[in-house]
Amino acid sequence: MRASGTFTVTSFVPAGLKPEPEVTTALPVGLATIVKSFEGEVTGRSTTLFTAAFDQDSGVGTYIAMESFEGALDGHEGAFNFVHSAATSGSDRANEFFTIVPSSGTGALAGISGGGGLAVDEDGTHRIWFDFDLG
Repeated sequence: MRASGTFTVTSFVPAGLKPEPEVTTALPVGLATIVKSFEGEVTGRSTTLFTAAFDQDSGVGTYIAMESFEGALDGHEGAFNFVHSAATSGSDRANEFFTIVPSSGTGALAGISGGGGLAVDEDGTHRIWFDFDLG
């Protein structure tokens, strides 16, 4: 099955956590927590642990995010975790990875498996889709 929707970031809070001992590289590494709100066939909210090595001036970097979602996919209500990452050279997405964490589903989403993806439209609209199986 596929469920798609749009999302908005409702909170992005940088965390002060740094690796110890810290290693200085050409791109600074940061950690933040994010809250997102979803609409469409994907409805609900997520909380995210977000780590990135990123240069805000050039838009170059890579991120990895672990999200905990609660809501509904195509009317199936519950919660689950998913993880995604991508790299960018400033205006693209490359080396994308997106998967639903096995055994993380609850409610009508218990047993969920699969993957999905993210895209950002030219107008800034953030899109998400899940290609999933409920086992």
